[in-house]
Amino acid sequence: EEPVLLAELKPGRPQRYDWKSSCETWSVAFSPDGAWFAWSQGHCVVKLIPWPLGEAELCKTSERKSRGGKAEARSHGGAKEKMLECGQIVWGLAFSAWPAAEEGEMDPTCAMGIPCLVLATGLNDGQIKVWEVQTGHLLFSLLGHQDVVRDLSFAPNGSPILVSASRDKTLRVWDLSRDGRSMQGWRQVQVLSGHVQWVYCCSISPDCSMLCSAAGEKSALLWSMRSYTLIRRLEGHQSSVVSCDFSPDSALLVTASYDACVIMWDPYTGEQLRTLRHVPLHSTLDYSSEIHTSSLRSVCFSPEGLYLATVADDRLLRIWALELRSPVAFAPMTNGLCCIYFPHGGFIATGTRDGHVQFWTAPRVLSSLKHLCRKALRTFLTTYQVLALPIPRKLKEFLTYRTF
Repeated sequence: EEPVLLAELKPGRPQRYDWKSSCETWSVAFSPDGAWFAWSQGHCVVKLIPWPLGEAELCKTSERKSRGGKAEARSHGGAKEKMLECGQIVWGLAFSAWPAAEEGEMDPTCAMGIPCLVLATGLNDGQIKVWEVQTGHLLFSLLGHQDVVRDLSFAPNGSPILVSASRDKTLRVWDLSRDGRSMQGWRQVQVLSGHVQWVYCCSISPDCSMLCSAAGEKSALLWSMRSYTLIRRLEGHQSSVVSCDFSPDSALLVTASYDACVIMWDPYTGEQLRTLRHVPLHSTLDYSSEIHTSSLRSVCFSPEGLYLATVADDRLLRIWALELRSPVAFAPMTNGLCCIYFPHGGFIATGTRDGHVQFWTAPRVLSSLKHLCRKALRTFLTTYQVLALPIPRKLKEFLTYRTF
């Protein structure tokens, strides 16, 4: 079933022809609970949209758009859309829950005993601005990077650890807990140096044990989130690696490159499990001459871990099933830059170079009991621990995703 365009959101202000006139949507993000959507719509602005929207509401939005109405999500449950004026071009976005204030603490950011939601924005001048979502207030800024903050990733386990990736060729780890705050600002835990080109992307594994970073290099770097040391270089691409993502159980890692390939890795062993090649739709075309038009921009896993979505310069959104080597669905899109799944599945948000956001249907799947068991086991067992189990070889191959 091909993805269907449910809705498209467009910037609500005219382009400004100055150095801040960038209109690209470099980043889109859903909050972990799916209640908010953030969109870097260009012109130094981030739009925050409350998101108890299901497919029915999206379809209504799409109908309004087709009738010439204003295609924008409206507020629900008292929450309202917000515009965050960041003052700089916005490149990276990341949501996280902010710890609740404890008894006796004077914390203006959260109500007593109630955690609040924050959004981190990576900016053109190297700053990271952190906002309180419900109010739209700026909480604080993180200073340290010397160039564009290209990507941001919060620890998925809810701990207030933020990793930032920058064109200054470093990654920085920030402790945003109350223990990490001092008179000089928020504590910078570590500076990770190892890349020799701009760092485009960073992704923390769901079990918070590993960090992957991708730069304008042919290899991706895998770091330990416990010791903040380099585990290994993942070498196999023929051009710059620009995007990476972990599977929900942390057992797989995918990297996307300008070489028009996605490589699926076992992050524990560094083994390449398979390569997904973005060949032209029409087999009559000469692939060698078209390879530059299929340069990858973004890759992401679906919430249940059975599908991948990719966006490439050949103006296609592709959806891949984990077990297959060719896409199961295509959708034409214009100048795509990024993609992300809704946390509860069912649709994908994509950002474009024109500053637009598009929402597409995605395959809905009921995970098999086998996959649910594998996912549950791999959440806490490494590849080496699985291989050491006294179980049949075929079962080990299944649990380590080697039965493709």
